[in-house]
Amino acid sequence: MKKLSLVLYMALGLCANAALADMSDVAALREGDMKKLVLHDAPKASGTAAFTGADGSEMTLADYQGKHILLNFWATWCAPCRKEMPMLSELQAELGGDAFEVVTLATGRNAPQAMKKFFDEIGVDNLPLHRDPKQQVARQMGVFGLPVTVILDPDGQEIARLTGDADWSSDSAKAILAALIGGEG
Repeated sequence: MKKLSLVLYMALGLCANAALADMSDVAALREGDMKKLVLHDAPKASGTAAFTGADGSEMTLADYQGKHILLNFWATWCAPCRKEMPMLSELQAELGGDAFEVVTLATGRNAPQAMKKFFDEIGVDNLPLHRDPKQQVARQMGVFGLPVTVILDPDGQEIARLTGDADWSSDSAKAILAALIGGEG
């Protein structure tokens, strides 16, 4: 716990006086699985296509503007997704709030009942069961395999991407996110 506190303190300190997080400072926080996180030099447009919200309503990523989003593309048949989803749940429990949210988007053919069963089996109850059944958002954002996780800034633009599974509950992941969130201050 002391290590996590120190890492988070350092991450927040890196950005305390900056209007935006300096990506080179954020890059220095990448350890372990987070070394796979590609930080973009400039923000990129994200998907504008509609997807189906957990309640069946039509949504877009613009519905999340105003906060940092960790957007995870997954599917019920994806074994690495099953491994990483509890870590995403932990991340949401620790950092989720007005400035940050983990958003999960099942892409392709994923029946709502199967998605709920998937979450129940792995003990996840704090992440949304959104669906992208025709893979429109995934296609727009260049998602060709699963899992893929992108980080969106409060303007809804992609600022980072990680292909494959990762330990999102690691000290490194939390420090990176704390630096990004704190850097928008």
